[in-house]
Amino acid sequence: MPQPDAAPPADRTMCNRPTTSPRWTFIRTETGSAAFLVAAAVAALVWANAAPDSYTDVWHTHLSVELGDHGLSLDLREWVNSGLMTIFFLVIGLEVRREFDMGELRELRRVTLPFAAGLAGMLVPVLIFLAFNAGDPSASGWGVAMSTDTAFALGLLALLGKRFPRPLYTFVLTIAVVDDFVVLAVIAFVYSDSVRWLPLLIGAAFFAAIIAVRSSGSRRGPVYAALGVAMWLAFEESGVDPVVVGLLIGLMTFAYPAPRSELERASGLFRSFREQPTPELEREARQGIASAISPNERLLRMYHPWSSYLVVPLFALANTGIRLGGDALSSAVASPVTLGVFLAFVVGKPLGVVGATALTTRLSGGRLQPPVGWASVAGGGAITGIGFTIAVLIATMAFDGERLEEAKIGVLAAVLGSVLVTALVAFVTERLPRPLRTRALLGTAPVIVDLAVPVDPGRDHIRGPLNAPVTVVEYGDFECPYCGKAEPVVRNLLADFGDVRYVWRHLPLTDVHPRAQLAAEAGEAAAEQDAFWPMHDRLLAHQDRLKPSDLLEHAAELGLDVERFRRSLRSRAGVGHVTEDTESADLSGVAGTPTFFVNGRRHHGAYDIGSLSAAVRAARDRVALDQPEA
Repeated sequence: MPQPDAAPPADRTMCNRPTTSPRWTFIRTETGSAAFLVAAAVAALVWANAAPDSYTDVWHTHLSVELGDHGLSLDLREWVNSGLMTIFFLVIGLEVRREFDMGELRELRRVTLPFAAGLAGMLVPVLIFLAFNAGDPSASGWGVAMSTDTAFALGLLALLGKRFPRPLYTFVLTIAVVDDFVVLAVIAFVYSDSVRWLPLLIGAAFFAAIIAVRSSGSRRGPVYAALGVAMWLAFEESGVDPVVVGLLIGLMTFAYPAPRSELERASGLFRSFREQPTPELEREARQGIASAISPNERLLRMYHPWSSYLVVPLFALANTGIRLGGDALSSAVASPVTLGVFLAFVVGKPLGVVGATALTTRLSGGRLQPPVGWASVAGGGAITGIGFTIAVLIATMAFDGERLEEAKIGVLAAVLGSVLVTALVAFVTERLPRPLRTRALLGTAPVIVDLAVPVDPGRDHIRGPLNAPVTVVEYGDFECPYCGKAEPVVRNLLADFGDVRYVWRHLPLTDVHPRAQLAAEAGEAAAEQDAFWPMHDRLLAHQDRLKPSDLLEHAAELGLDVERFRRSLRSRAGVGHVTEDTESADLSGVAGTPTFFVNGRRHHGAYDIGSLSAAVRAARDRVALDQPEA
């Protein structure tokens, strides 16, 4: 039941254990790698113009791998474009699968709008490119104008800082994932060489073997690696661009949150190893810990940094070295290829994304809405006009000679143009009146609610006004040291915001905190005497004193009826409430403490005062948008 507030302390403590969601880990890596990508592209341009013969000779150097009578010989650029880029598309496939299993695309109705925006964001640019190249052999290069460069787009969007809301990153990422998936099909079926069916069938057999191994529950990385390499070689021999192998393997790799049962099992294995540190128990503990994390997340953490910080920059170094002399630039300005690519990205991408989003919203009667406001949609549509990596990849497949140089110039010019258009949208939006600007940036679409069991004032422990527009729910453990560090932050949050209500729900992690269950039941015993919050504060302030005798001392020092408190503990009267909280945590996918929800949305990231305050302000702004105007 609601309890009166205690006075918050004056000091503020920042917790040293921030948490990050898989999606934000992905986005952070992409944005961080943008500088490496830009540096590699600039280095390629300098190299190609300062020493053109050297640049050409290096990337045309052949590297052969032979085994008996069989071998594969490709030049260095082909090894990068078809070999290393397989890792890039593996990461894309993993992220697509993660979005469908755990992300924004896990609800079917939320797939429709970004899917439509992604498709239109490819179709409109292609039509613009074809309008400039109709009837010319260069029309076959229409695929150049399709795809968004995820790393470049998110990286440059990050440079705009707080001018756009955080959900826009996810919206742009979802659109990029959709068009990356479609463009891979285009590469496989349009820009691959003539297909040889026997090697392709052999590659399909290796893919079936990978699925069979996965179905058996095997987690042996070397087995998957060997089958993946064999599949890649078969696809290379078939004439289908082997980068598709990475996408297929990524798409079949499941993503799921770490189950609490697996975490408890891992804790038990580690305790066994701690008691008897033998090689056998070490191996079991290591395997038990690994099994608690989904294969999707483990592969993303393994390969995503390599893809973003090595593969994509190396691709840029190998493919963006073009001559920028006066003749080349003057020729490109009048070239239908350059103009088609430039306008396709700078005009076609935002027109397709914004137009499809508006049309889908209208045709659905408002049931399908973008997760951000229309100014953000416009900015996101503009930033998707950055199509560097895959655009250059397809250009190398579709063109050669002078046409290839013109296409690359169009791609590079489109990067600058898209950034300028995005900055212009941000500049105009910032000058709107605050209420209008907030609506234009955030929108009014309902957000996904992660909290499975809504707050019930009749049973939940609530601190703060019952009718507050913002509710912060914490799943906590009285013995968890990080919950103890987060407590002063929460109290300062309540002091700074008078319109926030705070809810504590129990999640005793008994596998690592043996006294947490009894401490939670002590909180419920105190609640019987309307003293939950004083006991809550005392337990978190004295986490080293949670033995039964300590709990009785706490009750006495709080002025409770100690005998009634003792009877409640002995009869375990509070176990039902604690169990209900724990079950609600399981339904919400909560495995650790502290875990926070702000207006039903799970809070990812640090739980210091700055991060939680930002989440509260965003939730309050969202609530204000939903209020009817006077």
